Amino acid sequence: MQDLERALEAVLFAVGEPIPDSRLMQVLCCEEDQLEQAAHNLQNLLSYEQHGLRLLRLEDSWQLCTCADLADCVTMALETRKPAKLSAAALETLAVIAYYQPTTKVYVEQLRGVDSSYSVSSLLRRELIEECGRLEVPGRPILYRTTPGFLRVFGLQSLQELPPLEQLANAAGLLQENKEEGSDDSTDNHSGDPAPDRVDPSGSPGPV
Repeated sequence: MQDLERALEAVLFAVGEPIPDSRLMQVLCCEEDQLEQAAHNLQNLLSYEQHGLRLLRLEDSWQLCTCADLADCVTMALETRKPAKLSAAALETLAVIAYYQPTTKVYVEQLRGVDSSYSVSSLLRRELIEECGRLEVPGRPILYRTTPGFLRVFGLQSLQELPPLEQLANAAGLLQENKEEGSDDSTDNHSGDPAPDRVDPSGSPGPV
């Protein structure tokens, strides 16, 4: 089993991205229960011995990452600037997509009451969302969903760990504040029209 753990650590370190269970089983020539046990053993070892790496579970994938408390050291070593924070408009857009995925930009805009093209483009560039097909309605709009990167950034193992939508809305005033005060992101253009009284559910199946 120790050889499997070492091989798993080496593969994850070399790739540097989430690897699905199916791919790992194929590469490491092991069964699902063997992979699960080796991953948990490695996870415990890295944590117990206070290594600089952590093994994360991201839905049906595994990924090695650096410990959060070492972020400053890693950033300095890579000589990269810390990415700018998401604007309030982008966070609203991301929240709608996270809870109603897969969904369309039109559905996001119906909920927010403003044009969300810039926010969607920003989230795509940051690889927090991705295209996942098209809705089978006239015009066939693009469907969007969150990515493994979204889970990693927000410290989630799966979408099931998202807090209830009502709780998030009450805490952040999601969708309500924007309709009353307008978008916080100056690059998101207001449509000039009031927010719709009701949202067309055809753009999304409902909260996850």
